[in-house]
Amino acid sequence: MGSSGLARLQGLFAVYKPPGLKWLHLRETVELQLLKGLNASAKPPAPKQRVHFLLGPAEEGSEEKKLTLTATSVPTLTTHRLVHGPAFTSLKIGVGHRLDAQASGVLVLAVGHGCRLLTDMYEAHLTKDYTVRGLLGRATDNFCEDGRLIEKTTYDHVTRELLDRILAIIQGSHQKALVMYSNLDLKSQEAYEMAVQGVIRPMNKSPMLISGIRCLHFAPPEFLLKVQCMHETQQQLRRLVHEIGLELRTTAVCVQVRRTRDGFFRLDDALLRTQWDLHSIQDAIQAAAPRVAAELKKNLRLRLGHQLLPSAGQPCGSKDPSSTLGVESSVGQ
Repeated sequence: MGSSGLARLQGLFAVYKPPGLKWLHLRETVELQLLKGLNASAKPPAPKQRVHFLLGPAEEGSEEKKLTLTATSVPTLTTHRLVHGPAFTSLKIGVGHRLDAQASGVLVLAVGHGCRLLTDMYEAHLTKDYTVRGLLGRATDNFCEDGRLIEKTTYDHVTRELLDRILAIIQGSHQKALVMYSNLDLKSQEAYEMAVQGVIRPMNKSPMLISGIRCLHFAPPEFLLKVQCMHETQQQLRRLVHEIGLELRTTAVCVQVRRTRDGFFRLDDALLRTQWDLHSIQDAIQAAAPRVAAELKKNLRLRLGHQLLPSAGQPCGSKDPSSTLGVESSVGQ
């Protein structure tokens, strides 16, 4: 049971990381639960028998009162669980695109040989979806609501139309940067088709690139954004909210960062904390395996085709989108 249970643990699965929990503690908790389940399901082998000579009195009816040795079969305790210890003491568990302690959402984990698939996910440069909640009228030293308050501002002039305009400029500037880092010549038909399908991706590491951003809810002082991006950190998303506030001629802090999709893993695929047990994780790995194989194969094919397309090279004078707002924002100018 233990060996077969371990064989069904080779692959990728997703969990939902709650806010306030570090990813390292989450990994240790999952490993502990998996080891507990594996050891509980592993049936101990039947103890081996060995011959032991016991000293005892002679058989009844014998006139001689001497001690004799009697051959007896006794179990060997060297393989007993209380002597040998648990059958499983450690597991190889890898963590995908990490989430910091304050962020929450989908976190991809790998067990055993599935750790190799994490490298394939990195090289595929898959996009991730976030919902980012902001609060107008405040500025802090760490861009979060719980940071040290630096400034308070008014926000009565901020409208949904103005916010949408800012977001459109951000998306446009980052899409230009995405083309630059993909080394594509958009004059080619193949590159144009890839742009229409939304599968243009950078060939190597790059700064945070936003492929889509829009407002889901606007009720001042609160607003909720949906951000589709790659190569990001959660702190960069918090800084994005801060810079959006500046472009709106006010201030803003980030209240919540929540990842809703990581590549081909969505919220529906993420196991809740009550489901971090052996059987739930085994079922999740087996259910995701066909989709993981198909998506990685598809992305590998796109990447190979991407490399064969003509390269336009990095245009002279193009700017690195080191600012989360991207290049040449014209708002307020």
